[in-house]
Amino acid sequence: MFDTHDVVDSRQPTASTPEFIPPAQSPPLSAMEALVRALPLQRRRLKAKQYVFRAGQPRHTLHLIHAGVFKTSVLSEDGREKITGFRLRGELLGLDALDMATYACDAVALDVGEVWELPCAHLRETVPEFQELLTAALASEIRRDWGWMLALGTLAAEQRVAAFLLDLTARLGALGFSPLCMTLRMTRADVGNFLSLQLETVVRALSHLQALGLIRIERREIRIEDPAGLAATLSASRACH
Repeated sequence: MFDTHDVVDSRQPTASTPEFIPPAQSPPLSAMEALVRALPLQRRRLKAKQYVFRAGQPRHTLHLIHAGVFKTSVLSEDGREKITGFRLRGELLGLDALDMATYACDAVALDVGEVWELPCAHLRETVPEFQELLTAALASEIRRDWGWMLALGTLAAEQRVAAFLLDLTARLGALGFSPLCMTLRMTRADVGNFLSLQLETVVRALSHLQALGLIRIERREIRIEDPAGLAATLSASRACH
């Protein structure tokens, strides 16, 4: 339902890391990756803090995330940044500008990553299934935005942080990582920006969730100790934040 220096570690886990889950086979490609993987696409490798594109830059392609974690954000009229999401493998960057000549937001890598450039006009003509998958991606993006709009409007501060952790571990679990353990590489301030909370509020919420035994924090690593208990906080009486 919901839609990471601290961001989620996007490097593939290995058998020597505690968060690794040996898959029965290689992690499955997303439907979009599977469709376009054999095409001669431009593949870009990026370093942490390197921009995929900036708002206002001419838009020529969409970008499919193949590896890494990316942050999208927009600027208010007075220059303040608002983070709109943290994007993982299999997701598309630039969807919000499909009907525009320029990109509508900034997209920056939060770790070493790779994106595949998708020339939409060409793919629509040559790959019949592309339009259906593009429509599905747009619908998924809308539902995700609705989910977070509801969360930010109805959940107290600590519940927002819990929802963020549950969502992130679920998404990482679908990519072959542990659904209980994650390494953050985003700052707590970034988390707060996304959740419309002050940095101090995020820090207090994380500390309280740890004191309750629901999570364990070791520097940038967070482990979900009690998934059911953490999920239960979302249905608790909702207080004003």
